[in-house]
Amino acid sequence: MSGKAPKRKGDGYERELAKYFNEKVFDGRDTVQRAPLSGGGAVRSSGGSDLKNTPYIYVEAKRTEKFQIHQSMKQVEENIQISESKDIPVVITRRNRTDTGDSLCVLKLDDFLSIYKLLIEKE
Repeated sequence: MSGKAPKRKGDGYERELAKYFNEKVFDGRDTVQRAPLSGGGAVRSSGGSDLKNTPYIYVEAKRTEKFQIHQSMKQVEENIQISESKDIPVVITRRNRTDTGDSLCVLKLDDFLSIYKLLIEKE
């Protein structure tokens, strides 16, 4: 796939994720949105997350058949550094013909354990 198609696919996935977050986390309210100009290198210059209004997490969305896990995590960490965010870097990815809810979320073990510890302590 070349040209504008991959960007269009990525932009669509970001909108899809925003809608899914709104349905599953924010009771259908239009809280999470795709960040304007998030794809195609614009993020790198501004350091912005692909999704807006996702407290505590900094989302990098990847819709690809050939997911490059370490490269994707490096990208989100660089964007966090540029933006000086304190949020947890999360890469969310899915392949074609996969439901949104079956997307994979990638985060570092220490970040996962911090979240997991909060859940355990809440009980």
